[in-house]
Amino acid sequence: QVQLVESGGGLVQAGGSLRLSCAASGRTFSSYVMGWFRQAPGKDREFVAAVNWSGDSTYYADSLKGRFTISRDNAKNTVYLQMISLKPEDTAVYYCAAKQLLPGWGLPSRYNYWGQGTQVTVSS
Repeated sequence: QVQLVESGGGLVQAGGSLRLSCAASGRTFSSYVMGWFRQAPGKDREFVAAVNWSGDSTYYADSLKGRFTISRDNAKNTVYLQMISLKPEDTAVYYCAAKQLLPGWGLPSRYNYWGQGTQVTVSS
């Protein structure tokens, strides 16, 4: 089992940047595929990005490619989401999640473990 804690959210102006972190408990972090999702008020949870166990393969929502970058540091049990050129429509609660198998990396229902979320608000 793994516990996930997100941090790094906040209020930022449009065009600004944020880096989210997700710290995982346990000694088996490197055995999990990690994903970031987000959920805006009144909307479904949507896929943002995922990274495989070693960090050498990454996956992104098409609409976010080029602005968001996912990475992980297995020595620190942490996954990151670097966000640049933020837009008001990026406002949402951002969640990190973990799963052990790679298939379905874009589907929230395939993830077994979730953090509590961190709020990102982008003002215009």
